[in-house]
Amino acid sequence: MKVPLLDLKPQYKSLKKELDDTLIRVAESQYFILGPEVDKMEKSFNEYLGVKYSLGVSSGTDALLLALMAIEIKPGDEVIVPTYSFFATAGVVSRLNAVPVLVDSDPVTFNIIPSDIEKKITVKTKAIIPVHLYGQSCEMDEIMSIAKKRNIKVIEDAAQAIGVQYKDGKHVGTIGDIGCFSFFPSKNLGCFGDGGLVTTNDDKLAEKMRILRVHGGEPKYYHKVIGGNFRLDALQAAILNVKLPYLDSWSEQRRKNAETYTRLFIDKGLSQDVGKINFDEKNKVLLPKAVYLKNADVAKNYHIYNQYIIRVEKRDELRKFLTEKEIGTEIYYPVPFHLQECFSNLGYKAGDFPLAEMSANTSIALPIYPELTLEQIKYVVDMIDEFHKHN
Repeated sequence: MKVPLLDLKPQYKSLKKELDDTLIRVAESQYFILGPEVDKMEKSFNEYLGVKYSLGVSSGTDALLLALMAIEIKPGDEVIVPTYSFFATAGVVSRLNAVPVLVDSDPVTFNIIPSDIEKKITVKTKAIIPVHLYGQSCEMDEIMSIAKKRNIKVIEDAAQAIGVQYKDGKHVGTIGDIGCFSFFPSKNLGCFGDGGLVTTNDDKLAEKMRILRVHGGEPKYYHKVIGGNFRLDALQAAILNVKLPYLDSWSEQRRKNAETYTRLFIDKGLSQDVGKINFDEKNKVLLPKAVYLKNADVAKNYHIYNQYIIRVEKRDELRKFLTEKEIGTEIYYPVPFHLQECFSNLGYKAGDFPLAEMSANTSIALPIYPELTLEQIKYVVDMIDEFHKHN
């Protein structure tokens, strides 16, 4: 049985007429950059996220870069980021000649550890970028409390977390000063190429980002500031306008798939419970633990499982075995920032962030997309069980 890590064709097939009609409509309009489709998309996200301003941008990476430019990050400024994340989180800081200050990540939630943030703050600290990794919210109450006490800006990297809700149903990306989203095709909500979004409830930041998005020109061809080409294609916005109404149902199916995985792993005796940190005979597979809303009438899991990440001791051997069984997997992320060659100038070394290194060395992503069948999920778990019986 083949189980790809991600198969986008079933989603396209289910929306084929809507999407094809949209593609033709944009082609016939000959309006390709910003414009009515982007305006419509931005209004839809304002409503969906419960935020005052949404601006469509060219990618999730550019969303982060634009956010840092808007809060006027300068060379030498320090920006606190987790060492365990997709490269863009730290890369955009260095692109502005600022300094990424790295923090360890929890091996259960895979998110930045708030108590470690406070230890890294100096007089040069201008911003914190918490990453809602794999589709689960960071502990934003603690992070915002730390930031407000020291007048530090918070930019939420919600590239993997569209639709994730924190306490009281508040969407991530609307809690900090600026939220940044990605619509890369593999995301829970993906377009047909690169695309992103920045969000804010701050009038001045919204206006600054609107101007910076078009090279800093306001009005056109008159530049008081230097911006970038961060404009979103009308085509990508139109695709998102079709897909957004389906997002919550897709996320719910991902949650159901995750629950099925977790139940099967426990039933197989591969894991005793979720949220364990260390391996032992009863926990050969360490399962992700979802955070539940507090003070809610009904406890509800708002993890959207952009990825379903397990941890195993013989990760590389398992991945090779699953590949042979035609099961797609991925390693997010094999090298934390402090061990990346391009960041060697920061002066970190192996062992500085042991929890992130543990995750990088033992984690593996399993297929989790909404259209997975029960038979496919069972096959994945059966093969992981077979591997552990012989290793």
